[in-house]
Amino acid sequence: MTALVVGAVPLRAARSLAVVVAGVLLVTLAAKVQIPFWPVPMTLHTLAIMALAVGLGPRLAVATVLGYLAAGAAGLPVFSGTPERGIGLAYMAGPTGGYLAGYLAAAGLTGALAAGRGLLGRVTAMLAGLAAIYGLGLAWLALFVPADRVVALGLLPFLLGDLVKIGLVAAGCSVLPGLRRVLAR
Repeated sequence: MTALVVGAVPLRAARSLAVVVAGVLLVTLAAKVQIPFWPVPMTLHTLAIMALAVGLGPRLAVATVLGYLAAGAAGLPVFSGTPERGIGLAYMAGPTGGYLAGYLAAAGLTGALAAGRGLLGRVTAMLAGLAAIYGLGLAWLALFVPADRVVALGLLPFLLGDLVKIGLVAAGCSVLPGLRRVLAR
């Protein structure tokens, strides 16, 4: 009987690791689908981060974003515009660095606020996560562009698209609770 309990822990850990690796691949793919803007490109990052946070919860969503950031810091070309715009820590210290940190904060915040909530609660959680992304992103971007241009360059071109992405995740929320139950086994 003890062997079954001990054996269940590695299985759960292996499943969690597989989910995190799949999530890192999803976020990387989302980074590569982009519309060129300067200084920050428009990508599907927000859609992937919000879907992971709502679908997996804060623990696995944060682990996924940490894995993604670690892969990028190690020099793997996981970020948008890499390797053309640089790789590793140098890329992370560039204009998009605050948004990358915001993805981590949003994964935890959105996942925690969305847990056990209905559709309206999940949408509100995603809006809070989006505020974290923009708050950290704009603060960091201010180091690279004139203060009077931060909102025009780092928020306005992306806001409508990010709201649409949140709407898409909200529309898919009907399947997310089932996914979360399957992954929790």
